[in-house]
Amino acid sequence: MRGKRPRKAPSTGPVTIGRSGFTKLKNISEIRHYLRTSDTPVFFVGATAFNLLGLDRWVRGFSYISYYDSWDGTHPRVFSPTERPYIEFESGEDINNWLLRNHEVRAHIERRTPPGKRPQVVMVFFDEETERICEELDYDLIMPSHALRERLDSKIVTTQIADSVGVPSVPNILTRVADWAELVAVTDRAKLGQDLVIQTAYGDSGKTTWFVTSEAEFAAIADEVVGEEIKVMKRINNRPIAIEAVQTRHGTIVGPCMTEITGHADLTPYRGGWAGNEMFPTVLDDESRHAAVQLVRKLGDRLGKEGYRGFFEVDVLLDTDTGDVYLGELNPRVSGASAITNVTAGAYADVPLFAFHLLEYSGIDFEVDIDEINRRWEELASEDEWSHMVIKHTADTVERIDSAPLTGRYVLDHFGNLVYSHGDLDWHLLTTEAEAFFLRIYREGDYRWKGADLGILVTKAHLEASHGGLTLHAKYLVDAIRGMYAVTPIDGEEPAPRPAPAKGK
Repeated sequence: MRGKRPRKAPSTGPVTIGRSGFTKLKNISEIRHYLRTSDTPVFFVGATAFNLLGLDRWVRGFSYISYYDSWDGTHPRVFSPTERPYIEFESGEDINNWLLRNHEVRAHIERRTPPGKRPQVVMVFFDEETERICEELDYDLIMPSHALRERLDSKIVTTQIADSVGVPSVPNILTRVADWAELVAVTDRAKLGQDLVIQTAYGDSGKTTWFVTSEAEFAAIADEVVGEEIKVMKRINNRPIAIEAVQTRHGTIVGPCMTEITGHADLTPYRGGWAGNEMFPTVLDDESRHAAVQLVRKLGDRLGKEGYRGFFEVDVLLDTDTGDVYLGELNPRVSGASAITNVTAGAYADVPLFAFHLLEYSGIDFEVDIDEINRRWEELASEDEWSHMVIKHTADTVERIDSAPLTGRYVLDHFGNLVYSHGDLDWHLLTTEAEAFFLRIYREGDYRWKGADLGILVTKAHLEASHGGLTLHAKYLVDAIRGMYAVTPIDGEEPAPRPAPAKGK
């Protein structure tokens, strides 16, 4: 394997990198040129290639290392090891660490790294072990440290940081309680009522968010929350909005506003569980959109003072009764919404949002007008429409998959049936509501169980109806994809399920 290379800290001063010849990038045109000519290899490592799929259209050195090969070896930028013994992974971090240790993966990175270059690695989830592996292999993990991300990932810490700079949250208290009576007492003092939302500090996809209105409902979750530091919020009628952003040395660049698809029984067995995003012209009116963007900018700039650099996602809550915009929670990482963020009109007008993360860690100096970019992206956000759904196995069964739909482009035929059109590398070329891109996760020979991610469907169609449920078109798409699976039920001793691939929500 490659010998140890001298380590250089990222520079904030003028340097020349790659073949671009630039010592300082002074505008978007030069940034685009740099991204297309730099030969520094950047590897997105994950269970799937989903989150940043298509970024290789802009970034010459960008490619993907994934555990699940959704393309069966046909995607030229996706590498999956051929030897994948059955392992009972406990988390997305475990999957990523296994990949980094794998001899095929290490050989692949060696082949793709030019002499004198240090390979860069990005991922959704990682831990201290990941950092140790990258240190040993001399890989440049171009993300904020795990310790910083872990601290900021706490809903308690996020709320405290937001409070320090006047970023409003839904009326709440941060507390510990021993029983229902104590919860009632503290919420009465805070005038929150008894229609409550309770969250623990850490959680994923809504699995640690509970809606409580009675002692019986509290008793059902008591083992999870009693004695723990919790955030207790007044329940409001709200529209959840996902916004991604990048904290750079020049300030915070904010991506488009998207609704969150959550809790639909057709998609997920988890009440409140995240299952996708939508972006369309009327996600927010102009005034609410501006308020949401300013909230994220203010929070991002405050994160910069904590030492945070790079990509993050914020869940914003729009109170549909009052029009107020509140902070929901912070995800200090790439998120599932990135799939849409990186194909929007703003991305094609300038560069994808994640490109600014790459610039921040590139070692090359650059100039950007933060106000101008944010103003332009706010305007362009009202001119585009994208949606995606994460389709989980919702039944309480374990089944072996005998056949599964292929990854690629699907279309509605003359009879309204969803049919496979052809293989494709990503969803960037979708143009009409009659098309969709399906990224398969589990294939034939794998198992599916309650909560397992079967795949992700991306489309330009609107998926949530005004009444809050899925549209008839969305329901048909889900049913059509499910109908393409052939399975065999597993009786008796069940195989231990692998974790659902992490998407960052």
